[in-house]
Order: sequence, then C-alpha cells, then structure tokens
Amino acid sequence: MKTRHLARAIALQTLYSLDINNRIKEVNLPYNEGFAGYTAAEEQALETDVVLYAALLINGVLEHLEELDELISRFSVKRRLENINIVDRNILRISFYTLLYCKEVPAHSVIDEAVKLSQEYSNEVSYRFVNGILDTAVRSLNDSPKN
Repeated sequence: MKTRHLARAIALQTLYSLDINNRIKEVNLPYNEGFAGYTAAEEQALETDVVLYAALLINGVLEHLEELDELISRFSVKRRLENINIVDRNILRISFYTLLYCKEVPAHSVIDEAVKLSQEYSNEVSYRFVNGILDTAVRSLNDSPKN
C-alpha cells in the first residue's frame, strides 16, 4: 500500500472511531491518542511519512470540522450530514480538508483516493455518492470567484 493511501486509511479509521463513539467534536488538538486499531508497537513500525501525513489529516479535519461539515451539507442536497454513512462522512471530511488545505494534491487525485477508500471501507454503492459530491464540489469551487 502506498504511503499516502495508507495514511489516509489510518486517518479514516481514526476519525471513524471518534465519530462512532460521539467524540469527534470533543477531542483536544493536537490529537495524540494514537491511531484507531493500532497498538503502540504497530504505530512505531509505520514509516515516518505515513505517521506524519495521517496526523496532518486527522488534526486538520478536527481543527476545521465545522467548516468541512458545512461544505458536505452544502453539496449533499439529498442527505443530511447525520444521515450520511459514517465511513463516507469521514472520507468526505478528509477529502474536503485535502482540497482546501493541501493545495499540492490535485483535485482529481483527491477524488480518486476518496473513491478507493469508499470502495475498500464502505458499501458497494457508496463510492458513487462520494464521487458525485466531490465532483460537484470541485466544479463549483473552481467556478467560484477567487479572492
């Protein structure tokens, strides 16, 4: 598994764990509770780049959670935020964070990675929903006037 894909998967698993336990809005920054599903020894065995990128994504999503959730709500016209599958909701949070704050990552790569994560961790049709939300958002955000 590639470094950034693994980091995104770790971030997804950790955010999912916080969200399912209703702790995602209560966590203090910077997040330092460890990665969900990983023992301390397993975390230490991860490459430094994986740990750093996963931590960047987790802390970025937690720091900008309200803004990210507002964007998801804006582009998810048929489903309210709380009705979006928890896995998909956190994939979208990671993706919107990356689109807004990791400008070095091309938008098409963000969408491709989100679809891959959805195919791996969600149900067999969720990737279409994730792809649709992100594709619409990227087009809309690119059409917006620049400041």
